[in-house]
Amino acid sequence: MKNLPIEMLRSFVVINEEGGFTAAADKLGRTQPAISQQLKKLEQLLDRSLMDRDSPKLELTPAGESLLTYARQILSLNDEAVGYFSSPPVSGRIRFGIPSEFAITLLPKIVSRFAKAYPDVTLEVNCDLSRNLLSDDQRNEYDLILALHDKVSAQQRRSIKNYIKTDELVWVSSASSRAHSQETLPLVAAPSGCIYRQRALRVLGKAKRSCRIVYTIPDLTGIQAAIDEGLGVTVLARSTVPDSLAIIEQSKHLPVLGTVGISLKQMDNTNNRAVKVLAEFIKSGLL
Repeated sequence: MKNLPIEMLRSFVVINEEGGFTAAADKLGRTQPAISQQLKKLEQLLDRSLMDRDSPKLELTPAGESLLTYARQILSLNDEAVGYFSSPPVSGRIRFGIPSEFAITLLPKIVSRFAKAYPDVTLEVNCDLSRNLLSDDQRNEYDLILALHDKVSAQQRRSIKNYIKTDELVWVSSASSRAHSQETLPLVAAPSGCIYRQRALRVLGKAKRSCRIVYTIPDLTGIQAAIDEGLGVTVLARSTVPDSLAIIEQSKHLPVLGTVGISLKQMDNTNNRAVKVLAEFIKSGLL
């Protein structure tokens, strides 16, 4: 049985996050040749090419994309274990901004693990639209921000700092609802400025599918309650759909929604170790 060295996996992840070998070497306190050698050894160990050397910019191969998911999960568990036994313990306050749908579906599981490993950390969570969280007025109020990005190309994924993943947008209703087959589609949505709302209206307009917004509410709990009552359909990222709601898979009544990007931004002005640890927990939970 082969073992994957933590140091190699960490170098591989940092190369991807920093967008190159030189930047990764600076962050890890190593030389660029040493980082390159670690990647080469990792590729030899796995007998797979992880990066496309012919691309003018850093590009992962399909094997590299798969390994990145595993590597982040492995590193998160490693760092969680080390943190649990570390001295002095991690402590402090984290101000975290996050869209409500992720706060409801993702955060409870992650916070439960995080709190057990780091009981001396206080987490203050505020939910808002991504554009508000990232605005000049609000972003400095947070140590960590999870945000959605509309229409992210491959080039933009490389340029967005701390880009985590791409998620598919899906149409959602209650399990027994036939609202999506109505002549005028009833929509339940967050207020104007929500990426999901904008995408739904845009693709429906292009498809010349008539619709009307029947209910507007800013958080997922309210949207979920409205959908449960059969008021209409909504749009969510696939990874955030609550178990009680049903994804409307390919339907002749509804156009394809496309994808959104997800990033996790650590504010440059924070040296809080707890923030870095929580960021790794969240990255692992999203993958």
